[in-house]
Amino acid sequence: MQLFEQVPPLADRIRPRELDELIGQPVGNQVLSFENLQSLILWGPPGSGKTSFAKILAFKSNLKFEETSAVMHATAKFKSIFDGLSGDPSQKVILLIDEIHHLNKSQQDIFLPHLENGSLILIGTTTENPSFELRPALLSRCKVITFNRLQLEDLEKILQRAENFMQKELPLTAEARQHLCLMSDGDGRYLLNRAEELLLLHVKEKLTVDGLQKIAPKRAIVYDKSQEEHYNLISALHKSLRGSDVDAALYWANRMLTAGENPLYIIRRLIRFASEDIGLADPNALLQAIAAHQAYTMLGSPEGELAISNAVIYMATAPKSNAGYVAYNQSKKCSEFYGSLPPPKKIRNAPTKLMKEMKYGEGYVYDHDAENAFSGDNFFPDELSRKKFYHPVERGFEREVKKRVDWWDKKRKEKILK
Repeated sequence: MQLFEQVPPLADRIRPRELDELIGQPVGNQVLSFENLQSLILWGPPGSGKTSFAKILAFKSNLKFEETSAVMHATAKFKSIFDGLSGDPSQKVILLIDEIHHLNKSQQDIFLPHLENGSLILIGTTTENPSFELRPALLSRCKVITFNRLQLEDLEKILQRAENFMQKELPLTAEARQHLCLMSDGDGRYLLNRAEELLLLHVKEKLTVDGLQKIAPKRAIVYDKSQEEHYNLISALHKSLRGSDVDAALYWANRMLTAGENPLYIIRRLIRFASEDIGLADPNALLQAIAAHQAYTMLGSPEGELAISNAVIYMATAPKSNAGYVAYNQSKKCSEFYGSLPPPKKIRNAPTKLMKEMKYGEGYVYDHDAENAFSGDNFFPDELSRKKFYHPVERGFEREVKKRVDWWDKKRKEKILK
């Protein structure tokens, strides 16, 4: 005996039935015909409308529709669906697979023959970048449609739809209502789940922001420490540092820390940044990054994260130069291109009689014995004309380095002219 009637969640009950009802996603023009649907990969953040879009397509196409989840069902489930395929392209079946990125490579391969013969239309939803997670053979047979994170105005429209459906106003002040949208972090499903709870409340006064926070948990931050979001955020941090935007750099660093990124990974990127984008414009930048590593290793979280924050501030506000990075790449390319050219004999050591007879070390000028401790000799291979890799900039400490390099270059030219 069933004591309680099972009522679908509000998110399912008000799911859009038409493409123009899909809020915040201008993706309707991506489908040219319901009668000739092609396989699709719907990529976007959670709660952005991917499943609703897929179900609208299935309903409008009038084709047999199967729905499953890559998380809950194994290969046997898919094979049972394939057994029901007629092989007749006129009797196609739409298969919606939620979280398709969870399928392994062999599972993805089993769809290929059915997509090839036209008996199956695959619609996969994923929160992960398909180019990272799906095999090229599968991806080449599908059209990728990108869904955007819902904006605050989109979330407000969803709340209004929920209120109209329930014929009841949310018991929230204007500030609390906006805070609920902010808490949702672009996730329409989360927003509707919280709205459903609030619409069932019996309160005398509208809830303030404080009252809302006591009963509604904040949505967990969307972050994948090994895939696209990980690389997007570290790229944002690196470019903010390079652009000397200290406030943006602090924001992105803390976004990563709050989401659970390994602090040591962030420190490693700071060490790299100090070498690549600051270089000798401020030699202390590398020391600051290494000091942050030592401090965090000693203290751990959360105390050690302040050292990371200080390092971020130092990197963002330091003078920038990639002259060392460019010089490294150019000299590396040159050394690889010219192969195993030997050093000039005069700068080779001559520890044996044979080497001396072969004139190793002959003609070498000990720079400390020369005027200004600079001989002006050429140290490139005899077969290689002199190259210029390092071009110091007029910023920070590298301004002083440039003066030295320019002086040495001048002295070399004077020696050649003599």
